[in-house]
Amino acid sequence: MTRLINTFAEVSANYELALVDLWGCVHNGVDIYPAAQAALQAYRQAGGQVVLVTNAPRPQAAVQARLDEMGLPRDAYDVIATSGDAAQEGMLMGAVGRRIWHLGPEKDNAFFSDLPEWLADQPPIERVSFDEAEGIVCTGLFDEMTETPDDYRGRFLAAKARGLKLLCANPDIVVDFGETRLYCAGALAQLYDQMGGESLYFGKPHPPIYDLARRVAVNAGLRFSEERVIAIGDGIGTDISGGTAEGFDTLFLTGGLAAAEFGSDVEAPDEALLTEWTGTQGIQPTYAMGRLR
Repeated sequence: MTRLINTFAEVSANYELALVDLWGCVHNGVDIYPAAQAALQAYRQAGGQVVLVTNAPRPQAAVQARLDEMGLPRDAYDVIATSGDAAQEGMLMGAVGRRIWHLGPEKDNAFFSDLPEWLADQPPIERVSFDEAEGIVCTGLFDEMTETPDDYRGRFLAAKARGLKLLCANPDIVVDFGETRLYCAGALAQLYDQMGGESLYFGKPHPPIYDLARRVAVNAGLRFSEERVIAIGDGIGTDISGGTAEGFDTLFLTGGLAAAEFGSDVEAPDEALLTEWTGTQGIQPTYAMGRLR
């Protein structure tokens, strides 16, 4: 049975490390949530450690630069692990070949240029046209503001016929950008799978990003036991499913993607509606609250 809590501080002393989602948890793509920032700062001041774990299809440095622009203080977290970093490793190891067609916006070009030094000795990846490609790297839609996954059915039929694998750098299906809901790379990969293609996933809820989160935590000198890790986020099928699969306790933020399911007050989810909804999802978070605070 999921326990409803009012603040993270009610349970945070039980955990040495928090794996915290970004979009929908710490910010909405436009603004940082002040209460979430304060909660993370208080947790760290009390001795807790925070790894921001995001399905952003960009390297850690690019995500950190964006958080700096948005005004999230560095004392709110220790390190960052991104789906972009985990997917880069897969790409550079040749998961979908070495001649790549990039499906995604120009803002994600750093995925191909900001490469980790420890993989610098791998054979180079060449970005080519669709007709020349051995595989697809998908970081999102070309125009996330106007397009939907259905706009790519024709291209995916051709890709499937050629046996191209699709590397998905962001398994999220949708995200809320301010008040606008946008499709992510995960929606494209899901469609490709449904059409009979093969997609490879490296972000939440899949193991590669959790392996990466552990590595960056240890490399940063963080010390923790697996039994005292909590995964926090608003994605029941990503943050909560992935954390549960890893054996972690989880904190589900109901005021994010699924806010409409739990009543009119995003800060105070209806317990009966929460119980009914999580039952239909087949996932029981350890805790739940409206928004991180």
